[in-house]
Amino acid sequence: MTNPRDLDHAKHAVRQHVWDLLERDNAAPPGVHGHIPDFAGKKQAAARLAEHDQWKNARVIKCNPDRAQLPVRLRALHEGKLVYMAVPKLATAKPFYLLDPETLTVPFDIAATSTGAADVAPLVEPQEMRPVDLVVCGSVAISRHDGVRIGKGAGYSDLELALLTDAGLITENTTIATTVHDLQLIDDALPYDEHDFAVDLAITPTEALAFTPTRPRPAGILAGKLRPEQLRAIPVLAQATRHRDH
Repeated sequence: MTNPRDLDHAKHAVRQHVWDLLERDNAAPPGVHGHIPDFAGKKQAAARLAEHDQWKNARVIKCNPDRAQLPVRLRALHEGKLVYMAVPKLATAKPFYLLDPETLTVPFDIAATSTGAADVAPLVEPQEMRPVDLVVCGSVAISRHDGVRIGKGAGYSDLELALLTDAGLITENTTIATTVHDLQLIDDALPYDEHDFAVDLAITPTEALAFTPTRPRPAGILAGKLRPEQLRAIPVLAQATRHRDH
């Protein structure tokens, strides 16, 4: 079994490599290190994603709140799709914003930002949400080999997926997609832990990659992988684990 510290170091090395590449080629704004890259060509990637049947058939989308995926959220709203967007750091008891194009009272380009949503979008918890047809996540690196994903290292995307899986809103049949810059695609296999997930679709401004799953997705929250600071900082996580213990 891989030592967890070695695994963390291996992931961090991949992140540093990608962040360095993006800055060197001016493919993301300065200061990209430590973040989901706000990559050049994000609108083109969103448009390419929208060409896929998985997007066209989706009525309910769960999307991350990062700037890189703002064009995805905007396109979804303009097409009449319901969007659930995670509250940054899952910091509220109800950890998702409900962006309903039928009821929003401000322009979509305001509502679809994390700051705008905080002012106008209702908060919901998994028990109040509809089943998700398509997940769109932010990424730092994606393996061309099998779609394994590395995020920025905070673990929020893994936890969001786990919470909604536990609630029965995401299943093995739910498509997971990401939009990234071409430089974020890595030719080699990437390190992963049991709580990590792979994507089914990786879309860049110039190409689209589809993957066949090579291992099962995480079945929900893995209590043994939770850190004490996560339980303290994420209200819904502590609540979910209490319910599981009873």
